[in-house]
Amino acid sequence: MEVKLEKWFRPKIDKEVLKELSKKSNLKGLNHIVIYFSLLFVAGFFAYYTWGTWWSLFWFLIYGNIYCFSNPIWHETGHKTAFKSKILNELFYYISCYMAYFEPTRWRFTHFVHHGNTYSTKDPYDHEIEYSNDLEKTPVKFLINIVPFAQLFFFKSSIAYEVIQHAFGVKTRVLTESVPENARSRAVLISRIYVVIWILIILWSIILSSWLPVLFLLLPHFYGKTLHKLVSFTQHAGLARNVKDHRLSARDIKLNPILSFLYWKMEYHCIHHMFPTVPAYNLEKLHYHLKDQLPEIKNGLYETYKEIIPALLKQRNEHNYHLNINLPNQQAS
Repeated sequence: MEVKLEKWFRPKIDKEVLKELSKKSNLKGLNHIVIYFSLLFVAGFFAYYTWGTWWSLFWFLIYGNIYCFSNPIWHETGHKTAFKSKILNELFYYISCYMAYFEPTRWRFTHFVHHGNTYSTKDPYDHEIEYSNDLEKTPVKFLINIVPFAQLFFFKSSIAYEVIQHAFGVKTRVLTESVPENARSRAVLISRIYVVIWILIILWSIILSSWLPVLFLLLPHFYGKTLHKLVSFTQHAGLARNVKDHRLSARDIKLNPILSFLYWKMEYHCIHHMFPTVPAYNLEKLHYHLKDQLPEIKNGLYETYKEIIPALLKQRNEHNYHLNINLPNQQAS
């Protein structure tokens, strides 16, 4: 039974605790950025150093999968919680948006809708849900995203295709429904800048007669999404749509330290939706304070997918089906 609420459920928490956990830190933000880009550089170095051997394939897969975890950086800086500094948030927002193939104007507005109308298939439509209303195609779309280079054969389903459409002035559904009219020209302009950069990278590879520029700077999004997609798909998959309780539409899970770092603690996705102004580096502490008001947390990807896969298979035949989440018997504040 879906729970219909006029206002979003909000758990009880001490105001002083929330105030402390909402504090932003340039040091903590830079710590993540430095380690992340250092890992990316090391993987890239070994991919280059072993070029021409089978080891290079291994290192490019490592590089690509680290590269695609630029997505959580876009997300955290977009919330302006990664750093205390507005300049640092904006700088790394634009850098990580480019790395993730996200046009920053479009995603700033759609993410606002995503938080105000999480997992909504009505008006306004949540264009950031992991998969569309067409649940019959969900398993295929998921496989296309986790198999390296598979999305190149289904290019129209990629976010890069949307950028190209906007660059050529196509008014897509997401552009007209989520982006205000006075901001659409900026979205088109930045999309065109992206396309020009992509063309220059391709020309660079042609001039050098080498795949290296496109492998390092253009194609990671197509061959390195496996780990990120496996993690990010858990955010809402199989859960209720069109409800006003994030405990029913988003989930928290536990990840190992490596994935948790790369994902920048966004595995605590339910409480992130409840308190989007709390920095990622404090979400685990926030979960500790709220755990008695939340569903039981899943331990790792294996346990989470044991729940998700049967739910998705059932949704193919029963469109309105969703997982029945057991909620603690506590009242909202």
